[in-house]
Amino acid sequence: MSASSENTASQKLPLQGVGGLLNNVKGDRWIWLIVILLSVLSLLAVYSSTGTLAYKRGQANEFILMKHLFMIVGGLALMYFSHLLDYRYYAGISKLLMAITIPLLLYTLVFGNHVNDASRWISIPGTGLTFQTSDLAKLALITYLARTLSRKQENIKDVKQSFIPIMGSVCLVFILIALANLSTALMLFGVSILLLIIGRISIKQISVVCAAGAVLLLAVVFLGPRRTTYISRVHAFMHPEMANPDKSFQSDHAKIAIATGGVFGKGPGNSTERNYLPHPYSDFIYATIIEEYGLIGGFALVGIYLFLLYRCIKIVTKAPKAFGALLACGLSFSLTIQAFANMAVAVGLGPVTGVPLPLVSMGGTSILFTSVAFGIILSVSKDIDEPRKVVVGEIREVAA
Repeated sequence: MSASSENTASQKLPLQGVGGLLNNVKGDRWIWLIVILLSVLSLLAVYSSTGTLAYKRGQANEFILMKHLFMIVGGLALMYFSHLLDYRYYAGISKLLMAITIPLLLYTLVFGNHVNDASRWISIPGTGLTFQTSDLAKLALITYLARTLSRKQENIKDVKQSFIPIMGSVCLVFILIALANLSTALMLFGVSILLLIIGRISIKQISVVCAAGAVLLLAVVFLGPRRTTYISRVHAFMHPEMANPDKSFQSDHAKIAIATGGVFGKGPGNSTERNYLPHPYSDFIYATIIEEYGLIGGFALVGIYLFLLYRCIKIVTKAPKAFGALLACGLSFSLTIQAFANMAVAVGLGPVTGVPLPLVSMGGTSILFTSVAFGIILSVSKDIDEPRKVVVGEIREVAA
C-alpha cells in the first residue's frame, strides 16, 4: 500500500467512527433536537448569569462554564447509552433502584449536607460533587410504578396484591422527600396519581392515596423541620403586600428582570438583575432568559417544552407495550411539570421553590438524571419504529 493510500485510510477511520456513532442514534429525532436546543440555551444562559458566583468563589467565569459544559456532555453520553438499552430492562432495574433509593433518602435526611435549612444533598467522595437523592427517587418511583401497574393489570383492583404495594411506595417516597424538598415531593406525587389513573386504578383507591398524601402534607407543613419556611413562603405569595421584603426579595427581582426585558430583551449577556437574584443560574434562570431575550425568548422556551410534551404523548399513544407507555408517560410528565413549575415561580405564579429548569439550569447530577430520563423516553420511541422495519423487511423478502 502506498503512503498516500495509508494517509487516506487513516483520515477515514475517525470519520467512520463518528458515522458509526451517529448511525446508532435512534428514537424520536425531534426529541434529540429539543435536547440540543436546550443544551445550547443552557450554555448561553449559565455563562451570562454566573459572573457574581464566579466572583464570590474567586474563579474565572469560563471555569464555571467549562464545568457546566462537562456535565452537559456527560449527560448527553448517558442519554446516548441509556437510549441504546432496550427499555424493557428498566423494569428489572426499577426494583434495584427502589432498594437503593429508600436507604439513600433516609441517609440524606440524617447525614446529608444542610443548605438553607434543608438536607437534600449528599457528597460523592473524591469528586467534589453533591448528589441530590430526590433526582434518583423520581426516576426510581416512576419506573417502579410503570412496572407494577403493567404487570398487575389482571388483578389491578386487588387491594392486597396491587393497591397496598403501590400506595406504600408512593407515600413512603413522598414523605421522605417532602421533609426536605416539598415542591419536588408534590410534583412527584402528582405524576404518580396520573400514572395510577392511566394504569386503571379505581377512583376509590386513588381517593385513598390522595387522602393519605393530604394527611402527610399537612404533617410536613405544620410539624416538619421546615414548617416555618413553607408557611412563610406561602404567606409571602398569597399576601405580597404584607410580606417581609427579605422574604419576597427573589420574586421581586425576578419580576423586575421580566419587566425590563420587554419584548425583544436586552441582548445576550446584558442582564442586570443577575447581580441581585440569589440564584439567577438555577432557580430563576427563566427570569434571566426573559430579561436578555425578551418575551419572544420566554415564549419560545415555553413552546419547546410544550412541543416536547406533544412528542412524548405521541410516543405514549403508539407504544406497543403497557410498560413502555406508562414509563414514557411518567417521565415526560415529570420533566414538563418540573419545567412549568420553575417558570411559574419565575413569573410570580407560584411560591418560591428550589426546582431547576430541566436541561437549562446549572446543576450537577440533576442534569445527568434528566438526561437518563430523556434516554429512557427515546428507548421507548425506538421500539415504535423497529416493528415496522421488521414487517417491511419480511414483505421485501416475500416479494423477492
